[in-house]
Amino acid sequence: MTPRSFRVVGLGRAGGSFAEALRDAGWQLDGVFGRGMALDDAAVDVDVVVIATPDRAIADVARAIQPVAETAIVHLSGACGLDVLAPHTRRASVHALMTLPDAQTGAARLPGGWFAIAGDAIAAELVSALDGRSFVVADEQRARYHAAASVASNHLVVLLGQVERLAARSGVPIAAFFPLIRASVDGVEAVGAQRALTGPASRGDDETIEAHLLALDETERPLYRVLSNAARTLASSATTPKEDG
Repeated sequence: MTPRSFRVVGLGRAGGSFAEALRDAGWQLDGVFGRGMALDDAAVDVDVVVIATPDRAIADVARAIQPVAETAIVHLSGACGLDVLAPHTRRASVHALMTLPDAQTGAARLPGGWFAIAGDAIAAELVSALDGRSFVVADEQRARYHAAASVASNHLVVLLGQVERLAARSGVPIAAFFPLIRASVDGVEAVGAQRALTGPASRGDDETIEAHLLALDETERPLYRVLSNAARTLASSATTPKEDG
């Protein structure tokens, strides 16, 4: 297959990561557009234009590009649907299910990664060029999918921030908790969240939970209480018999 030619709109971490990774994969980079640059002809004489701007700017950028029937317009947002790419005919989305902290690190992470795709077949072709794995997320499911990604990354970091604080206040090195954290993640991957759940909430040990709450600073209690209640719900759903039919 003849290598695709592409341009990137957006000079941030995502744009730099995809530009470098696709170029390393054999695609021909034909220019990168930054803020304030004229976009009228961005789709002329290339196969793909990748819009790598913040979500709030995608629609404006797409409208600023003069449509070319043969050129596919691709955005990298996890939350946005394909409607933001109007008025272009060939529309696609490719969302990398990973963090891209900078262009160099991102370009190294993209090959072989997981991607949420939708729209034009160019999306699957782009992922294939990166030796990645993909799944289709319809527009009406984008917000729910992106929420799951935020929980998996951002919320997990917030939770580990609490572990870090409690460990420090207990005089225990945070490094001691990482094998437990990794084993928990491995357990969910192996048997699912319900079966992997352990601890006082899974056993119905309310006395221990109350002891934990008393030991915690007042600022730490709300998060612990919310998650303990969620753990109880998860544990009970694992043992609730399903109705026939």
